[in-house]
Amino acid sequence: MKARRLGAIVAALCAASMALTGCGSSTGSSATDADDGKLMTVDVFDSPANYAGIQKGWWAKIIKDRFNIRLNIIAPQVSGGGETLFDTRSAAGNLGDIIITNTDNGRLAKLVKSHLIADMTPYLSGMKWLNRYKGSAKALESLAGKRGVWGYASQVASGVKPTQPSEGAEPNAAPYIRWDYYREIGYPAIPDMDSFLNVLKQMQDRARQDTGKKVYALSLFKDWDGAAMNNASSIAGWFGYWAQGSAFVKADGSDKQTVLTKKGIYQKILAWLQKANSMGLVDPDSTTQTWDQLGSKVQDGKVLVSIWRYLGKPRMNTPSNKKKGIGFMIAPLQTMHVYSAGFTPNGIISQAICLGAKAKNKRRLVKFINWLYSPEGVNDSVGYAGGIKGLVWKLNKKGQPEFTHWGYIASNDSSNPNRMTPKGYGTGPWREGVCQLNFTSVNPWSINPDTGEAYSAQLWTTELKRTDPLLEDWSKHMLGAKTDIQYLEKAHKIDVQPGVSFAAPEEDSQISAVRSQINNTIVSASWKSVFAKSKSAFNSEINKMIENGNGLGFPNIQKVDYQVIDDHVALQNKLK
Repeated sequence: MKARRLGAIVAALCAASMALTGCGSSTGSSATDADDGKLMTVDVFDSPANYAGIQKGWWAKIIKDRFNIRLNIIAPQVSGGGETLFDTRSAAGNLGDIIITNTDNGRLAKLVKSHLIADMTPYLSGMKWLNRYKGSAKALESLAGKRGVWGYASQVASGVKPTQPSEGAEPNAAPYIRWDYYREIGYPAIPDMDSFLNVLKQMQDRARQDTGKKVYALSLFKDWDGAAMNNASSIAGWFGYWAQGSAFVKADGSDKQTVLTKKGIYQKILAWLQKANSMGLVDPDSTTQTWDQLGSKVQDGKVLVSIWRYLGKPRMNTPSNKKKGIGFMIAPLQTMHVYSAGFTPNGIISQAICLGAKAKNKRRLVKFINWLYSPEGVNDSVGYAGGIKGLVWKLNKKGQPEFTHWGYIASNDSSNPNRMTPKGYGTGPWREGVCQLNFTSVNPWSINPDTGEAYSAQLWTTELKRTDPLLEDWSKHMLGAKTDIQYLEKAHKIDVQPGVSFAAPEEDSQISAVRSQINNTIVSASWKSVFAKSKSAFNSEINKMIENGNGLGFPNIQKVDYQVIDDHVALQNKLK
C-alpha cells in the first residue's frame, strides 16, 4: 500500500512538472546535444552480458581511441539481480546510458512509455550503417507503439536470404562427439538414439581406458533452465524443433506440442537422458555444476558429447589437437533433422540496443552504436567475426580475407588463456580483452560489404581450403563435406526455419504468474525424471509432472504459446 501511494505521488509530481522541466523527456537534451569531448564512462545495462564492470583490454583501447568512452557494464546475469535489478533501476528513472535488453512481452513499449530510452532520430544524420539498417528500427517501432527510432535489433543481415541457415558452418545445437574416440571404436553406424547410447558407451569405455580419467559421455548443467530443462530442450533441436515458452514447434511449422505432450519430443529426450544415466553415461555432477565447470571438464577431455557447437569445439578443436585428429565433430546420427534459424534481414527484434533517455553526449553514443553495425565494428566486436584487421586478418593478393599467422592461432586456440595482447593494441591477456557486450549487431555469417565474403572466417574461401587430419578423416565419412552445415544439406538432414522479425506480444500478468509456477514444476520434475532409478520411477515422475502442470493451469499457458507460434508461423509462410 505504501509503495503504491509513493508511486502515485511520484507520478503526479512528474506529470505536473513536465511542461516546465521536460521530466522524463524521451529525447533528453536538445537535438544539437553539445558534446563536452571529455572521457566518458558509459553505463550499459546489458541483459545478455556475462561480464560486469569496466571493459578491459584491447577492445577497451579501440573504443577509447575512437570515441573517448569507456564502458561500465551492468549485467543482471552476473549480479544475480535479474528482473529485480531491471525494475530497481527503471523505478529510479535511469536504466543506463545504453540499454541492451529483450523487447518482447511488451518491454520495449514500457521503456518508451516510462521515458527510459530516447528517440535516436535527431542523431541519425550521417550515421551510414544505422541508416542502412533502418528496416530494423522500423520493425522495432511497431513493438514500441510510438513513432521514432527506439533501437536496433540484434543479428541484422545483408547479402543473404531468410531461407539460408544463419549459423554459417555449424548449427547451434547438434550431436557433436569426440570424433577421435568414435574413430578408435571403428566408426559404428548410428541409426537411432538408442544406438547412439550404445556407441557412446563404447566411446566412454575407450576414453577411460586411454586416459585413466572419469570420463562421461554426457555432462549437464542447470544454469540456463527456464520454461523447461534447457539441455533437453536443446537436444530437441537435433530433430528440427525450437522452443516457444513451454511449447515446441517444427522449423517449418508443421507440428507443435508442449512439455506436457505425452511421449512428445521433450519427454522423449528426457527418457533418452534417463536411459543414458541408467547406463552410467551421465556425469553425476550434472545437477550441481555450473556452465564454467562443465567447460573446464570438456577442455580436460572428460566429456564426449557437446550438445552445442559453442561448448566442445572452441575448447577442444585447437590447431595442435586437430593435427592429432582430436576434436568434436558432428555425428552421423541417421534420424537427426537439425534445426537451423534462417537469416533475418531486419534482425532478431526480440533483442535490441537502445539509447538511454538521460545519457549525456547522445550524438557520440549514437556514433558508437553506428560503429557497432559497421564492418569494422562487427569484426572487432562480434564473436565468430574476423577480428582486428591487420592483426588478426588481412586481404590477400586476390582481395580475399585470410588469417595472419598470429590471428589464426589466437582465433582457433582457446587453450591458452594467458596469450598476451600484442604491443600497441592494448594490455592484458588477449582473451580478457574481447568485447564483453555479448550483443551480435550483425549476423557474422552474413556478407561483409567490404570483402564480399562472410564476416565469419568459417566461411572464408581461404579457410574452406584449409584442412587438417581431423577434418580430413571426418570428411571421408561424411559425404566429403567441408563443414557441418554442408554435410547436413548434402544428407538432407537440416530443417531451416525461415527468418522473420518477430517478438512475442505482452503477456497478461496473471498468465505470467501461473507460468512462473509451472516452469518451476516442469524443471524440477524433469531433473528428477532424468535421474530416476528405474523406468517405472521415470514414468511416475513424468505422470506427476503432467498432473501437477495441468493442475496449476497449464492449458491456459499452452493456449498463449500456441497463439504466439501460430502468429510466428504465419509470418514465415508469407516468405514461401
